Amino acid sequence: MSELPADRRPPVVVRVDETHPDGEVLDAAAPLIGIEDEGYTRGDGVFETMLAVDGAVRKLPRHLARLAHSARLLQLPSPDEDRWRAAVATALRLAAREGIGTATDLGEETVVKLLVSRGDPVSGAYSLVIVSPVPATTLAAREHGVRALLLPRGHDPAEDAAYPWLLTGAKTLSYAVNMAVLRHVRSLGAQDAIWTASDRRILEGATSSVIAARRTGDRITLLTPEPNHGILPGTTQGAIFAAARERGWELGYGPLYPVDLLESDGVWLASSVRLLAPVTHLDHQVLPVDRELTRLLTSFLTA
Repeated sequence: MSELPADRRPPVVVRVDETHPDGEVLDAAAPLIGIEDEGYTRGDGVFETMLAVDGAVRKLPRHLARLAHSARLLQLPSPDEDRWRAAVATALRLAAREGIGTATDLGEETVVKLLVSRGDPVSGAYSLVIVSPVPATTLAAREHGVRALLLPRGHDPAEDAAYPWLLTGAKTLSYAVNMAVLRHVRSLGAQDAIWTASDRRILEGATSSVIAARRTGDRITLLTPEPNHGILPGTTQGAIFAAARERGWELGYGPLYPVDLLESDGVWLASSVRLLAPVTHLDHQVLPVDRELTRLLTSFLTA
């Protein structure tokens, strides 16, 4: 085990290919990406980011299904589920041995990323599993919540679905716009952004899904923007809604507008590693934060 703190240790990297049934362990400090790699130079690839707790990946089937869907949209070859699962298991065993993880109330947490790149013209596409610690900023957002700003997406993703080359619904490596909007909101004193369409309809967070809740007496209704309208299907939102449906809760699937969030009894940005980050302020207006409901919804992800 390295003597470096967990957050400074190199990640575990495992290549997924046909010649190594359990994946090939690579040296994270060695050159791994060619200068002509189109995932690196063009963002031509897909990925999934998952949370593992005590060596067990949360929602793995949902992530593998979404990764396969993204790869099909980009016409990328991707390993089958069995190879992914074997490589993930190899990476997590090595991460545990190396002490790569973050101790939290949930257990020993790690970030598990699945990546498929177009590669270079000679070698072709390749797939990796990368395991690293959970960033401190992610844990802080879970605990303290985030300030969010509503910002226009600049186009209506629902219209993009008519054009397959726009890759609507694919989780691609092309995240420059997402990172740019986060830098923008941070320059304004916020931590996150929620995209809106031209008609102010709520879409999604920069790297998350949006969930709102309404209480009517003892009844709780969960709300989220319309699915299949050009936004990325959220695995965390989907898992929470599935668990809520089993409990007989009411569910609503948009359309949602800013007033719906401002008048709700709680708003969260849901993502796989951050889990549920309560939105404490929306466009500088204070929102209610229901800690009890946050814990309950988070518990749905461990069921």
